[in-house]
Amino acid sequence: MAAAVNHRNGNSQSEVQSVECDCCGLTEECTLAYIAGVREKFEGRWLCGLCSVAVNDETVRSEEDISTNEAMDRHMKFREQFKSSSPPANPAEELISAMRHLLRKTLESPRKKNGSPSHTASFSRSNKNCFSPLSNEEVRT
Repeated sequence: MAAAVNHRNGNSQSEVQSVECDCCGLTEECTLAYIAGVREKFEGRWLCGLCSVAVNDETVRSEEDISTNEAMDRHMKFREQFKSSSPPANPAEELISAMRHLLRKTLESPRKKNGSPSHTASFSRSNKNCFSPLSNEEVRT
């Protein structure tokens, strides 16, 4: 629902209004010209910047040729599914379980002849320093 905001510059196209995204409900303040351009592009609906990028991406990623309206419907459906999914009952346990699984997978992976895992880099520190040593003379100056 667009509600007028009192920002007038003499030209009705530069008047600013608050407008709500028809997909996610985010409210933005935009000029009438911008609102009209977005509505023209998205078949009468006004979408915020994030949702419009998602809809355009949905159109590009689709294997078949779909309309802008179909892409909007797909994005809205995805958004509703995401919104309705609930967070895990115990996030700490979920994280611990995921880390345990990752550690087991790493330990069970094939190793190179030198004994280190084939897909990980060594995390040991080298004796080399990132900075060149300073002489006592340089420290005093």
